[in-house]
Amino acid sequence: MKCPYCGYLESKVIDTRPTEDGTSVRRRRECMECTKRYTTYEKVETLPILVIKKDNSREPFDKEKIISGLVRATQKRPVSMQQMQNISDDIERSISNRMMTEIPSDDIGNMVMERLKSVDEVAYVRFASVYRQFKDINTFFEEIKALMEKDMDPL
Repeated sequence: MKCPYCGYLESKVIDTRPTEDGTSVRRRRECMECTKRYTTYEKVETLPILVIKKDNSREPFDKEKIISGLVRATQKRPVSMQQMQNISDDIERSISNRMMTEIPSDDIGNMVMERLKSVDEVAYVRFASVYRQFKDINTFFEEIKALMEKDMDPL
């Protein structure tokens, strides 16, 4: 680390603490040449994630869009905001762990449905109806029938 005062390249770390939000580490350093102290911050480098829309356009990943869709799907259902936040965080973590810089919106929608199915089946069907663009009552029925068969299927 280069000293901001004299430019010397060696320093020693005197104190290390996480920042209040926990996203970076604050380090107090002392220059080995001029003995002046200074602070540096270290944080994980993240790759920007782009979502590939159905029309092949791209836009930055926005976790708030997932939460917005979950809020609509879970309206008047016993699903807490914390559960929705957990689903959203889990999806964001899953995407980041793939180390991909682009992800199709279909993949994100499927991740939401997969997680929502285990939280609230009514909310799952609501989300699926919009996401999969159900055209008629038969499509609804088929989705509900598949859910019921899964619930009745012994492991």
